[in-house]
Amino acid sequence: MTTADDDPTPTDNGEVLPLPVEPLSESEEPIDLTVEARAHGWRLDHYLNRLFPNHSRAQLQRAIEAGSVHLNGLVPKASRRLRVNDRIWIQLSDAEESHIVAEDLPLDVLYEDEAIIVVNKQANMVVHPGRGNSRGTLASALQFHFDTLSDVAGRHRPGIVHRLDRDTTGVILIAKDNQVHQKISSQFERREVRKEYRAIVRGVPELASDYIRTFVCCHPRVREKMMVCPEGGNAREAITFYRTAENFRSYALIDLHPHTGRTHQLRIHMQHILTPIVADRMYIGQSTLTKSEVLKSAAGLHSRARASETQESLHSDDDILIARQALHAFRLTIRHPVSGKEIQFEAPFPQDFQQTLEFLRSHSVDMRHV
Repeated sequence: MTTADDDPTPTDNGEVLPLPVEPLSESEEPIDLTVEARAHGWRLDHYLNRLFPNHSRAQLQRAIEAGSVHLNGLVPKASRRLRVNDRIWIQLSDAEESHIVAEDLPLDVLYEDEAIIVVNKQANMVVHPGRGNSRGTLASALQFHFDTLSDVAGRHRPGIVHRLDRDTTGVILIAKDNQVHQKISSQFERREVRKEYRAIVRGVPELASDYIRTFVCCHPRVREKMMVCPEGGNAREAITFYRTAENFRSYALIDLHPHTGRTHQLRIHMQHILTPIVADRMYIGQSTLTKSEVLKSAAGLHSRARASETQESLHSDDDILIARQALHAFRLTIRHPVSGKEIQFEAPFPQDFQQTLEFLRSHSVDMRHV
């Protein structure tokens, strides 16, 4: 059993994360709230960000500092930890952006019925608007292509039940109305949804299959990163089951089954067991996997020092196999929110992922039968 410690946040890719607190409708009238049990221990600003997703955390922090938020009759700090039955009074102005712009962007729709849409998300597409990503999002494309979408997660997240990282490809589920959204979110929250990913990693895990159980938290110096950390504080438990599907001696194809949905969980878990996902710039500092690297590995010339170099500018386009983290949301299984029947969705490997696998199969030794 592999264990350690790491931290959480909303999912990764990603991966997948239901809203733990129901968002509220926006209003300029004062709102009185009572903190429920499941929000006990949350920071005030994080809690408000869940309730008012159209407002950024920075906006909410400014509102707190300006005295527009009272906690039990007093002006609190944004970092104040909440307790059950705390009373919050809040008055917010409209968010800076009241809606997202519908954009005619291509979508690969795997399935659609009266309740849900299933999309095969492409690489280099952010799921919903955020800092520096106001256009070109999946949310913008959904607004253009579909007449009805849930809005329970806020106007910036139409239909969005869970998330994938910008460069993680594959199955993502969309709700057409709020009742459907809540039913699917409940399945995620109760961990009834089965999520299966495929990843190409550098190196081969010591064990052919195992559970990785750690705690995860935000990196103390790099805000966008997550890391494995000790239990306690803001750390959240993260659990992943993995299985080595193909062994290429210096690389491997891994089946990943996350039991929790922490931000970047699969990426940091693979790094934690010393088999990082290839071309993951954030976690290994290298944003491409090239043919020349694979060939050097096969020839036994691939050193640890060479693996950490980032000289991608020296490679031609023809030499690059994949230029983003090789992580794909392959399969998702849920109970249909209307029929109650189990239904499964599967997304084929994208072209860059498939060509990388084919090159590894052709130029490496598959150890399955050795």
